[in-house]
Amino acid sequence: MRLTRTRLCYLRVALYCLFSIYAAYHVFFGRRRRPLGTTSRNSRKAAAAQAKERRGREQSALESEEWNPWEGDEKNEQRHRVKTNLQILNKSTKEKIEHRVQIWGKAAIGLYLWEHIFEGTLDPADVTAQWREGQSVVGRTHYSFITGPAVVPGYFSIDVDNVVLVLNGREKAKIFHATQWLIYAQNLMKTQKLQHLAVVLLGNEHCENDWIMQFLKRNGGFVDLLFITYDSPWINGADILQWPLGVATYRQFPVVEATWTMLHDERPYICNFLGTAYENSSRQALMNILKQDGNDKLCWVSAREQWQPQETNESLKNYQDALLHSDLTLCPVGVNTECYRIYEACSFGSIPVVEDVMTAGHCGNTTSQHSAPLQLLKAMGAPFIFIKNWKELPAILEKEKTISLQEKIQRRKVLLQWYQHFKTELKWKFTKILESSFFINNKV
Repeated sequence: MRLTRTRLCYLRVALYCLFSIYAAYHVFFGRRRRPLGTTSRNSRKAAAAQAKERRGREQSALESEEWNPWEGDEKNEQRHRVKTNLQILNKSTKEKIEHRVQIWGKAAIGLYLWEHIFEGTLDPADVTAQWREGQSVVGRTHYSFITGPAVVPGYFSIDVDNVVLVLNGREKAKIFHATQWLIYAQNLMKTQKLQHLAVVLLGNEHCENDWIMQFLKRNGGFVDLLFITYDSPWINGADILQWPLGVATYRQFPVVEATWTMLHDERPYICNFLGTAYENSSRQALMNILKQDGNDKLCWVSAREQWQPQETNESLKNYQDALLHSDLTLCPVGVNTECYRIYEACSFGSIPVVEDVMTAGHCGNTTSQHSAPLQLLKAMGAPFIFIKNWKELPAILEKEKTISLQEKIQRRKVLLQWYQHFKTELKWKFTKILESSFFINNKV
């Protein structure tokens, strides 16, 4: 009995020890339990953080090129490389320039050559500036242009070997001035400061230009090429070439950019004529014909008895408005058949109606010039209306009344495109002839 009690006591002590050991294990080594809400919330946060970290590692591995701690420096380096490449390109372009030609504009037609044919700009833009200049590159030839009252013989530096001199030879006073420039150029040739010279000449309206013949290389002179206005009988397509009269830049007629309204709008006037109606001239006959059957009411007509060399701002605006708002521009002959009005009408998409007759003088007096007058314009397919007598005008005006707006739009488009092509072709021919005469034919 006593043995049984002793065994029970040992058993209790053993169970107590086991329980104590179990309790101690949970206290010191067991996982601590967290409040239910906190555990759930924090678990979600931990899972999200882990997922974000995992995605970040994946994103970093897959898109390591998109994020770069040195991105700013690399962009600066890239800009530097682009700038350097541009400098190299500009340098290589300059190295490709083989020839340099300078144009000295001492007549208003020089502005037509530079601003309208070459489509160049001038600095400063102020037309009253004493000195204006511009630059342009055509192919591998660099062209520079200088003009203004400050461009005087002996008073500006010359850093080119090849020059185009634009002169006015229309009347005696202008011829004297032009001759002084040619003598100056001749002295430069003698001292080898110039190698080649071409002249663009605003010629006499009667084609009386004998004064310049002595300066041509063909006659023992030094002028390689002569580009001359009007239908001179000297024109041979080799060293004497016809040059267009162009627009009246001396009256500040601008470079006109074609617009949508210029092309598509209905024009309120069938025709226009703003100019001088000389007594006993075809212009006076034109005025009389316009008054018949009320045709002058259909056209914008403003005639004056005396020629005015300069325009006011108001008169210039009126003239441009007349061109813009008329389908046709009437172009009667003056001292010469060719007139500024022809080119100015083209600028505004108004079809020139040209009196196609020769005027008095020596122009076109050769059997080879069967297309004279206006042989240059005709040779380039000018889409004009040519008439021999203004008595043909009433029938033309009647026909205009039957033409639809769409037909007129198409006709304007043809004229504007032709005029742009005309100028582009002139530029190409001018530069090619210069290069051939100055550089190719003179290679040793």
